[in-house]
Amino acid sequence: MANSRAFIQIQRELPPRRPVEERVRDWGEVYTPFPEDRLKQQAARCMDCGIPFCHQGCPLGNLIPDWNDLVTRDKWREVIDRLHLTNNFPEFTGKLCPAPCEDACVLSINSQPVTIKQVEWSIIEHAYREGWVVPKPPVMRTGKSVAIVGSGPAGLAAAQELNRAGHLVTVYERDDRIGGLIRYGIPDFKMDKAWLDRRLAQLEGEGIIFRPNSHIGGNVPVEELRRGHDAIVLALGALKPRDLAVPGRDLGGIHFAMDYLTLQNRRNAGDHIPEAEFISAEGKHVIIIGGGDTGADCLGTAHRQGAASVTQLQYRPAPPLARTPNNPWPEWGYVLRTSPAHEEGGEREFSISTKQFVGENGRVTALRAIRTEVEMDENARPKLVEIPGTELEMPAHLVLIAIGFAGPETNTVVRELGLELTRRGTLAVDPSTRMTSVPGIFAAGDAERGASLIVNVIADGRNAAQSVDRYLMGSTQLQGSP
Repeated sequence: MANSRAFIQIQRELPPRRPVEERVRDWGEVYTPFPEDRLKQQAARCMDCGIPFCHQGCPLGNLIPDWNDLVTRDKWREVIDRLHLTNNFPEFTGKLCPAPCEDACVLSINSQPVTIKQVEWSIIEHAYREGWVVPKPPVMRTGKSVAIVGSGPAGLAAAQELNRAGHLVTVYERDDRIGGLIRYGIPDFKMDKAWLDRRLAQLEGEGIIFRPNSHIGGNVPVEELRRGHDAIVLALGALKPRDLAVPGRDLGGIHFAMDYLTLQNRRNAGDHIPEAEFISAEGKHVIIIGGGDTGADCLGTAHRQGAASVTQLQYRPAPPLARTPNNPWPEWGYVLRTSPAHEEGGEREFSISTKQFVGENGRVTALRAIRTEVEMDENARPKLVEIPGTELEMPAHLVLIAIGFAGPETNTVVRELGLELTRRGTLAVDPSTRMTSVPGIFAAGDAERGASLIVNVIADGRNAAQSVDRYLMGSTQLQGSP
């Protein structure tokens, strides 16, 4: 590296965030641009470790020390090629990935890790500005046709890889726009959809066919899909929400988080959503049940809609502020993480178990809960128990359930194809081929692994493409992920 002591001399720095009072009045992204001279300093903090544990932390196997070295030496044309070698969509991961690579950075042992995620985003932004991200259609076509069902990151990654191998690829999406959860599940303040649209333009330029408004098993018969293609990749996501089976669940004003986020994203995209159908937090006491990223997305959305108050509940205890001895580096750190949405207001409550919803005239007005604590059972395993006498009631005019997903929806294409499921309700696949129980039909992403990180599902899409190419041609030159 150019400066072998940079990790000592330079402190970790991230792009500044827009002031809270400004950003909660619009849907623009939270972070402001980061000057490239300071970005190069951050890249210089990379130690060029003999064993780059960041590779272990990244499911895509990104060549992170290589990026950092090339960025510090202004080798931008080389670094974008190195980045695209392992990651089809670095702008998506640069915005949305929680960066397990940074937890695995050697500096994380006793210091602050390299800003790997920000370096990644800056590389792809530089490449777009220079005009280096252009369509790369295949030189030859194989005569084989592949259907991708689902246009989230797993489906798009599989589509680009298979198209570049020469197969004719058609992506079917049941929504009216392409992008899956990136389009409708991620708030604009986390990622502007312009970054998605410009990548889709490249994919279309490469020859990928997009068919929105195509519900397989609905307006597009499953048999039509099977007759028209030599292989199928199911990248359906894991959109079946987990629910709360407590009294009062049927009251009005209680919604799944993804329904709430989707409506706001559609309105931001210019769609007309009738007021009777729109879910708004304006002037309401809002309770979000679930402490993960989706819950934080709801939190930021409720702030921008003008909620009177917002409280986020999690039934588990608060994670520690720093790693504990049983969570050593380079594992993913189980620590308390604060998103920009938490800076904007609202309350976070831990160790709270929801017991009942209370309502008037058919609509929710309050939530009853009880506090919990961790005890060890007879096998020395931790369990959550309720604390007598800690019952509480909170005002609630809008309740958003964000407690995760139970797997892919199985009422159409999965049922009609007769696909086997795992005990967890995900699509069962052969781990070596990623093929489902039906020959010629493969699965990728959350539909196969359960709800997961964006970096994992891009890797799954690449690996599924490798398996499909081998199935169709007998061998493959596509590079999967580790």
